[in-house]
Amino acid sequence: MAKKVSKVGIKREKGLLYFIDKDGDVSCAVMARGAKKGGKPKKVSKVGIKKEAGLLYFLDKDGDISSAALVKGGKKKKAVKKVAKKVAKKGKK
Repeated sequence: MAKKVSKVGIKREKGLLYFIDKDGDVSCAVMARGAKKGGKPKKVSKVGIKKEAGLLYFLDKDGDISSAALVKGGKKKKAVKKVAKKVAKKGKK
């Protein structure tokens, strides 16, 4: 579940990608589509939030900065080993 970090109230424009940069400010750039390259980022709002490790920061539908816990995915190591053993057994026959 996401939690609001800062109320900014940014109105989005079509064709722009909004993101939280490394300084904790909101920036935007022209989205790259097909052969067209993206534009150079520009600051929209200077907020200066301090980012914590393990959290994903994003601009929510209200134009405010929110954060959510990062989910670490992938297969378990035990499951990969079992599959490798099964493949090795089939190869010996």
